[in-house]
Amino acid sequence: MKNLISMFVIAFLALVAFDAGIALAQDTDAEARAQAQMAASVNEQIGAGGSGFGKGIGGGIAAGLAAVGAGIGIGRIGGDAVQAIARQPEMAGRIFINMILTAALIEGVALFAIVAGFLALQGTLGSAG
Repeated sequence: MKNLISMFVIAFLALVAFDAGIALAQDTDAEARAQAQMAASVNEQIGAGGSGFGKGIGGGIAAGLAAVGAGIGIGRIGGDAVQAIARQPEMAGRIFINMILTAALIEGVALFAIVAGFLALQGTLGSAG
């Protein structure tokens, strides 16, 4: 599990470093145009009631809370499973199977919530208006 987390952290850092390298390689004129276009887009969204900005904030909060909630839930499952196995070692196999099944269900719901949060960040989820 630690190797898997380490692999994701390294991949994320490599992606960030790659994006930073691309940004540094761009000429300043193109960068200034992109920043002006982004500022105009933000001003347009705020002028239209702030709905796009609110969706972005809400999507980020939703994705973060889903990840935190899944971490807390799986942590509690693991801790309670270890306590149950310590009390009844002969039931370790059944407890482990139930623990894995419950953790998979929590991960599925959390993954769905994180994807929905990221879709809201991109503005592809929400009202059709």
